[in-house]
Amino acid sequence: MAGHSKFKNIQFRKDRQDGLRSKLFSKLSRDITLAAKHGLPDPAANSRLRLAIANAKAESMPKDNIDRAIKKAQGGDADTYEEIRYEGFGPGGVGIIVEVLTDNRNRVAANVRTHFGKNGGNMGDTGSVAFMFDRLGEIDYPPAAGSEEAIFEAAIEAGAQNAETDETGHVISAAFEDIGPVIEALEASLGPAKSTAIVWRPKTETPIGEAEATTLMKLIGALEDDDDVQTVWTNAEISEEIMARLGG
Repeated sequence: MAGHSKFKNIQFRKDRQDGLRSKLFSKLSRDITLAAKHGLPDPAANSRLRLAIANAKAESMPKDNIDRAIKKAQGGDADTYEEIRYEGFGPGGVGIIVEVLTDNRNRVAANVRTHFGKNGGNMGDTGSVAFMFDRLGEIDYPPAAGSEEAIFEAAIEAGAQNAETDETGHVISAAFEDIGPVIEALEASLGPAKSTAIVWRPKTETPIGEAEATTLMKLIGALEDDDDVQTVWTNAEISEEIMARLGG
């Protein structure tokens, strides 16, 4: 019986991991489809599509899935998708930005509002939170890409704002409107990046305690489980001790 129970537990975890991966691939596919819809289907001539494909490859998304997502845009299947940003406040007054890609504006608005309401938060008006963040492009390179000095010099020459290096690699930041040209310039000097992303980086962080952090984690989890939600950003500052107790 013990062996059977252990097998079921392992299978449950695998099923959950498979489910989460399936949701991730679905979100990445929609991002690729929308990028191809708003530009040429050739990533060499469409920086947004190139970024979406790079993000998909970073998550080991199969090439067939990527190709199907691009073909959807060519077939007009992306016409019903909308990109929408919601803003609100979580436990402890932290700012939260939720980016969605949906074919049903009414459904996702109701769902996001419900997630906030059930988990200690409340929705805000457009612009009520975004001013607390900078919207940036982040380009990641592995440590082998070069020394800290070489990466910083390449980043500045490419038009980036900054480059940071630690033992895990190099992170280059660029203004959102400059991300395409910066990626192209970096590829010419450093080769393809390990990953690229559009991020909302908080200008200042809001410290919260364990009770607020526990509720915030539930809110973020509920939002991320929603099929329409692409990304969730917050300016919460949670200490390492609290994160350790919460299993983070």
